[in-house]
Amino acid sequence: MSGEAMADRYELRLPALEVRQGDRKIYCFAVDGKKIHSFAAVSRVRRDDDSNLQGYQRPEVLSHIRGIRRYLESDNAMLPNALVLAFDENVRFETGARRKDGVDYSVPGELVIPVDESLPDEDKPALIVDGQQRSAAIRDADLVEFPVAAVGFIADNHDDQRSQFILVNSTKPLPKGLIHELLPETSGHLPPAYVRKRLPAQLMTRLNTDGQGPFYGRIASPTSPDGNIKDTAVLRMLEHSLFEGALYQYRNPEDGSGDVDRMLLHLRSFWTMVKDTFSDAWKLPPRQSRLTHGAGIQAMGFVMDSLTDGMQAEEVDCDAVRNAVLGLMPVTAWTSGMWRFPDGEQRRWNGLQNTPNDIRLLTDLLVRAGRA
Repeated sequence: MSGEAMADRYELRLPALEVRQGDRKIYCFAVDGKKIHSFAAVSRVRRDDDSNLQGYQRPEVLSHIRGIRRYLESDNAMLPNALVLAFDENVRFETGARRKDGVDYSVPGELVIPVDESLPDEDKPALIVDGQQRSAAIRDADLVEFPVAAVGFIADNHDDQRSQFILVNSTKPLPKGLIHELLPETSGHLPPAYVRKRLPAQLMTRLNTDGQGPFYGRIASPTSPDGNIKDTAVLRMLEHSLFEGALYQYRNPEDGSGDVDRMLLHLRSFWTMVKDTFSDAWKLPPRQSRLTHGAGIQAMGFVMDSLTDGMQAEEVDCDAVRNAVLGLMPVTAWTSGMWRFPDGEQRRWNGLQNTPNDIRLLTDLLVRAGRA
């Protein structure tokens, strides 16, 4: 065998703990993430020539991988969550010195992984069950090494690997409401989608918790379980206004920061008028009022942008805006009656849903009435 071929084949010996869980054993260890793809493959979902299902993971999501890679190449990057690997019978565990503290469910030793970099993916001794995108980002990152925590198990067969993949990935992700509440207090690198929502989430939290204004205590969240206005509706309303509407003037597009206090003044001034003008509808939960429903919140957000775009926060509480909001009364049917649209379409008061088409339909009606 040539020296080059021998260099491609070797044993990777990693300090590990063998942990007994019922009738199964798992292995906890650390490994340089740059080496994972030398012995582990990603089994992607596909059909063979006979239409049989092969593999079990979705294709790599390139945009997500790029986001993780940017984070890994930043200062103080950390990936605390362990990757999960399914090994075949070619991987073995060699027991080390037994513990003397009476703990018999964990045993120290070495995990021995055969590495042959010339093997195709389907013949590698490990499959990545969880952590496909993280491992791909580490592989592509401009780094010499990046050690990661990992947990492995020796699978009986491919069916065992697939079932473990389903079990590992069947736990629920963080609820969106919890993410929205965590974002304002989160610093450091975040995926672009979360970066965009950080300032809207900060505004929403302040509106809901500052003790003043019409939204105080009304937005449903993990820390405000009695709220009945959907946080996602408020977040979308704020996000649009920040990036394309009346609140844009207070935002620094370079770093995403902004004058939060003036934004809050602008918002509270307008929405207080809405609350005062439609007081009965504002008191009711979404199932009884289309004003506090997702469609109403977002449509009235567009009305705010239309009526107050370019106005300073201190100018919003004025007769012109107040009269424009009052001018909406003849065309609204927040809690009863019929919505009548310019094209002749009619809907019952609760016939509008939180869909893009219905939000657009309601927005057009209200913006026209406000301008008139």
